[in-house]
Amino acid sequence: MSIPTSPLSRLRDIPSGVWVLGFVSMLMDISSEMIHALLPLYLITTLGMSMLAVGIIEGIAEATAAITKVFSGALSDWLGRRKELAALGYGLAAFTKPVFPLAPDVSWLIAARFVDRVGKGIRGAPRDALVADLAPPEIRGASFGLRQSLDTVGAFLGPLLAIVLMMITANSFTTVFWVAVLPAFLAFALIVFAVHEPDRPAGLRQIKSPLSRAELAHLGRNYWWVVGVATVFTLARFSEAFLVLRAQTVGLPIALVPAVLVLMNVIYALAAYPAGALSDHMDRRTLLIVGLAVLVAADVALAEATSVACVAVGVALWGLHMGLTQGLLATLVADTASAELRGTAFGMFNLVTGVALLAASVIAGELWDVIGAQGTFLGGAAFAILAVIGVVAVPSDRLGSGPP
Repeated sequence: MSIPTSPLSRLRDIPSGVWVLGFVSMLMDISSEMIHALLPLYLITTLGMSMLAVGIIEGIAEATAAITKVFSGALSDWLGRRKELAALGYGLAAFTKPVFPLAPDVSWLIAARFVDRVGKGIRGAPRDALVADLAPPEIRGASFGLRQSLDTVGAFLGPLLAIVLMMITANSFTTVFWVAVLPAFLAFALIVFAVHEPDRPAGLRQIKSPLSRAELAHLGRNYWWVVGVATVFTLARFSEAFLVLRAQTVGLPIALVPAVLVLMNVIYALAAYPAGALSDHMDRRTLLIVGLAVLVAADVALAEATSVACVAVGVALWGLHMGLTQGLLATLVADTASAELRGTAFGMFNLVTGVALLAASVIAGELWDVIGAQGTFLGGAAFAILAVIGVVAVPSDRLGSGPP
């Protein structure tokens, strides 16, 4: 096993298109998170909506995104092109952003949120397949890690910018929403003008029915092993909203609640690229097991936490496990799926794990109501241990585990 002295040595080898896609993700996340960090509060305090209504809106929006990913990924395989669909998804998200400050009533906001999530669904699978198409196999892990890291930078910069702007504008939601328009259109311009899709390799099959039973079977046993392992793993990592709730139970002031997700995403962003680069030089299955073990440690720390400092340790470990595993799982999908079916592969992966995440959050909420916070996190640890057992039980070649 050959491990470079520093992951930084691999950055210069990553194709420029992957870098641009990373910055596109970062800018769109900054824009989206500036709005989404404030939207529930805006709907409730300014427009008088109920918590139930907000929850229904968010649930429908996220489910729409998950379902759309399947069809956009399959369509990219049928067309043999990725960039145009990814650009369409980012374009929809960008052009809905001005609706938030201009909306005359709540129906416009609901429609904009829905279209924004459709855009997210359209771009997700084609973008990930495009990263796999652009990245040489020997630096595939580093490439996915870099994109994930830049994406996560946006996830914590967006809420931070929203907080600062709310402070200096005397809580002007409209001003924050207008500022959020700028990075969204910059992201759209970057993918349109700065990303160049590689030529389709000679000899690839023309895919006529990507979602047919025959083509899904053609994805192969190794791919479905990855999906199965990821599904069990996803059951262990429920919504980060439970991290916020856990912090509140040990006395974190409401004003500081956003710091929980900021801490998690900072650690996530710092870990994602080094983990991806490392996966190019070691057994990927081993690294996945390490990431699952870190999740077990995070769950135990959060289950037993008695102070804000203890929760902070658990949240930091949670962010570390995300950095170790999320880009790695995308890399494993790219490793095990054939080039002509990569869009479909990422779409199905996102759909199945999205449903698992919804189930995980429902289970976590039920455990919290019946047993308490400790039961939720110990339940998560149990699922993570099951995922470790599953990974260990899978033959090493089933997960495409070795570096290419």
